[in-house]
Amino acid sequence: MFRKKYLLLFFTLLFTMIVIAACGGAADEEASTETETETTDDTKEASGEPKKGGTVTGAMHTAPAGQFNPLFYEEAYEANIIDIVFNSLFQQNNDLEFEPWIGKEWELNEDQTELTVYMEEGVKWHDGQELTAHDVVFTYQVMAHPDYEKAGGIRAYYATPLKGYEEYNSGETDEFEGVEAIDDHTVVFKFAEPNVTPLYLANFHIIPKHIFEDIPVAEMPEAEESRLPGKLIGSGPFKFTDMVEREQYVLEAFEDYWEGEPYLDSIVWKVVDQSVMISLLETGEIDFIANPEGIAPADYETVAANDDMKIIEQPDFGYQVLGFRHNFRPAADVEEGVMVPENWTPNEDLPKEVRQAIAYAIDRQALIGTGPGEGLLEGHGTIINSPIAPNFWAYDEDAAIPYEYDPEKAKQILDEAGYKEGDDGFRTDPDGNEWVLNLNYPTGNQLRERSAPIIKEFLEAVGIKVDLRQPKEMSVYVEELDDDTLEWDMYLIGWSLASGDPDPIGLWGAKDAYNYSRWNNEESEKLLQEAVKAPEAFEQDYRAEKYSEWTYVFSDDLPALILYAQNKIWVHHTKLQGVDPLPYTMLKNTYLWWLDE
Repeated sequence: MFRKKYLLLFFTLLFTMIVIAACGGAADEEASTETETETTDDTKEASGEPKKGGTVTGAMHTAPAGQFNPLFYEEAYEANIIDIVFNSLFQQNNDLEFEPWIGKEWELNEDQTELTVYMEEGVKWHDGQELTAHDVVFTYQVMAHPDYEKAGGIRAYYATPLKGYEEYNSGETDEFEGVEAIDDHTVVFKFAEPNVTPLYLANFHIIPKHIFEDIPVAEMPEAEESRLPGKLIGSGPFKFTDMVEREQYVLEAFEDYWEGEPYLDSIVWKVVDQSVMISLLETGEIDFIANPEGIAPADYETVAANDDMKIIEQPDFGYQVLGFRHNFRPAADVEEGVMVPENWTPNEDLPKEVRQAIAYAIDRQALIGTGPGEGLLEGHGTIINSPIAPNFWAYDEDAAIPYEYDPEKAKQILDEAGYKEGDDGFRTDPDGNEWVLNLNYPTGNQLRERSAPIIKEFLEAVGIKVDLRQPKEMSVYVEELDDDTLEWDMYLIGWSLASGDPDPIGLWGAKDAYNYSRWNNEESEKLLQEAVKAPEAFEQDYRAEKYSEWTYVFSDDLPALILYAQNKIWVHHTKLQGVDPLPYTMLKNTYLWWLDE
């Protein structure tokens, strides 16, 4: 039997995108991540042992859209609740190594086609029933179900490598053989081929079979059990018990939590405007600001000067992008919720030459700034050109085209492509017609809202006329972004990435739901598949080479320009103790949080 450390060199797993964030450090050869954590000096120390009781309040600037089922949610705001309410088989440490959690031990067969996980006994759901291997099987059955993606599910890639997926997903059989419960506390994941990332794929939030088994998969997203406090049943340290929709979300301690009863009585999330978060922190109305973005860089110096506050700053597992819509889906495919690249039509207004010219036209360093008072980030961020997070061993900055700010080069590219500048300073298309690109962005994130008009100025300075659309509230924005019939050209969005592995599938594969650019590049698809194909992919150097090649393809074809990777700047009042953040989240072991009043 393999304990966790035996497998760590191979399975420091998957980057694949978790959530939209309405909304990096170099790694060594063993795939550990160096993170930088800065805290304010002279912060107050705890007065003694952990104490029981009390409520802490966190703030987020955008309301959750209201989908709290782990299988169907899309945004980071839901994740703030889901990550506390639900558990999975494994967890990660500061080096991104997988460690036991509900899955206390595991073993992998020689050719890595079967992963057997031995689970903790006595783990309870919030309604008192026991969590078992049958719940794990059910979770993956839903993701493999023929109706899952039609219902809006976007995480089928956890199930697609499993044995029998195609037969079950197509409806040829009612039995899904990819995940099997040997007994109540032993589950086996069976892969169709030797798999490079088995722990990642086996580590999805578990949902309760007894709650959902009588609800058709097609109806799960709208079911009360996926949306309402009291109806949402998880196994985490806190229960979702109450909400004032779009204002406040209440999580109460689960006394029978398997790792131990939480010290706190409750955690409350409040939705507040980003501009007033710091004042509410100072007055004590909120106690912490964490994911997705933390505090605004402009507030850093103010918070750092307050001895009652503790700052945690570290490279982000994510980035902000200016996305380019390569192709459009036909209305019928949008209606059915399917991704069939063969049906797509190209966006004639955004050919490759234009995308590259745009990349040279934007001064990304000016957006970031170099210190206090400069740029949008005031120096709390970096330029990256690869969509693989710098925290990972596969990040290769040298493999990408750097696109340094060069407006003259942007103009030259446009001239050579036939986009001629008129007397009004704006360019026509190669056929001499008026040429306008639309730019779309959501509300909620001040940095992104401020970025949009600046990007418009950069582009118009090289003759690209931009229609800066009215921003939309995030939940509406995402719905419209997914609707290709609206014919968007450019969009702003942020990605919060999972911390498991550098594989970019989930975001940039042609059939990925989050591939809002509708990028369909044959070489990209080939490299993404080769990078996880056994047996070659068992060697990390081989994978690194493939991802370097893929990075170049990405930066050359440009489904998106990565604007910057913003440092996470989380903050909490010093009275909140027991906070032990991971490189990608502050919400670790919340059952150990306590208040030192």
